[in-house]
Order: sequence, then structure tokens, then C-alpha cells
Amino acid sequence: MRIFCVANQKGGVGKTTTTVNLAAGLSLVGQRVLVVDLDPQGNATMGSGIDKRQLDLSVYDVLLESASIAEARQASPKGGYDVLGANRELAGAEVELVPLDHREKRLRLALQAVQSDYDFALIDCPPSLSLLTLNGLCAAHGVVVPMQCEYFALEGLSDLVNTIKQVHANLNPDLQIIGLLRVMFDPRITLQQQVSEQLKAHFGDKVFNTVIPRNVRLAEAPSYGQPGVTFDPASKGAQAFVEFAREMVQRLGA
Repeated sequence: MRIFCVANQKGGVGKTTTTVNLAAGLSLVGQRVLVVDLDPQGNATMGSGIDKRQLDLSVYDVLLESASIAEARQASPKGGYDVLGANRELAGAEVELVPLDHREKRLRLALQAVQSDYDFALIDCPPSLSLLTLNGLCAAHGVVVPMQCEYFALEGLSDLVNTIKQVHANLNPDLQIIGLLRVMFDPRITLQQQVSEQLKAHFGDKVFNTVIPRNVRLAEAPSYGQPGVTFDPASKGAQAFVEFAREMVQRLGA
């Protein structure tokens, strides 16, 4: 099983959209996928068609070791993947984890038990650098960074790169940046093209070839409780995510 965090310390860049649509895309190309929602807002849970208010067991129980992933996971009704859901309870886990042993490695240990069930686990991290994000980064083999091609995006990226270096040095020597995904891209905007070129110049082949366009259907899909990939498979955004899933599988030789 390959475990990836979808992370960016800047909010509103489409982390959750990337997580659920990549999961649905990977499932469409024949991969077995688990989505782990590490954000107390529970958007990846809701966007996968699971009501966060009705969760009997969630990622909160898994982190506090009162349930296993096998007990807490649910199938996304339309997405074709499994979800370890999150809700507001998770905000409390931040405080409760502080005094506990191996507090930043709890997710990693829990994922080991379901290793043979999946080809990919995708972790949707909250935008802040918290103990929750740290659990995601300690569990992951790599980080997928969704980025808008805007002026401030590059600043947020340098923060994230530093964080990844620190986690790599101190907690998880496997961790690396798998790639940068350009999202909400509008080729008509000159600045976006310039930032895109800067990214490629600076990060080279760490920038995925696939570009996710700005797309209304992707934005509408969560309110119907499903990923854009299944909500409107013909839309440009959905097709781009399926293409991205293929590129991911190819790049990793999975």
C-alpha cells in the first residue's frame, strides 16, 4: 500500500477536492483506495457521500486506539473507495493526544493493519501544521501538493517544504514530495502561466504533467455527496482527475 498525504499549509487550495477526486479516479483505473479524513471539518467524509454526523466510529477513535480502521471504515456510496471518516470530535483529539505515547505515529500504526487491503491510502490533512497533520506526514511515503498558480502560492510552498524536511529528518525518513499538482488552473490568466513556468523551472519533474482546470462541476459535486469524477464524468475537471490518477499509477509503476 502506498500512503500519500494531500497537504498544503495554505487553506482553500482544493486539498479535499484533490483527495476525493484522485481517490475516485484511482478506483476507476482499478486501484483499491482508502481515504483518511484528518480534518475535523469532515469535508472529505461528506464529499464522499458519508454523513459525518452519523459516524459511529471515526478517525478519532482510531487515533485514540479505541477502534481499528477495519471497524471504523465505510464505503463511499458512489466513489468506489473506502473512507475513514472525521467529524468535530477530531478537534478534541488534538488536546487528548498530547500526553500520550508515540502520539505522532498513531495513524501509521493503525494503517499497518490494513496494508494488504488497499493499493493506495490518501490522507486529507487540515491546513494548519498540527498533531493531526503530523500524524498524516509520519504515516505517509510521500506528499502530493495541490497548488493554485498564484503569487502567494509559492510562499506557502516554501513553508511546506521546510516542514517536510523537518519531519523527514526527525520522524519519517521515507517522506518526500511526490509531486505538485496545479489546480483551479485558468490558462487565460497570464500570471497563472508565469507561476506555472516558475514551478516547472524550480521543481522540474516533481510537477505533475496533468493540470486540473478551474471547473464548476467539481465545485458543485460535494453538495451532492460525491466526487466530481462520478458526479459528472464528462466534465473537464473529472476527466483531468482520471488522467491524473493514471499519471500517478504510471509514475509509481503501480
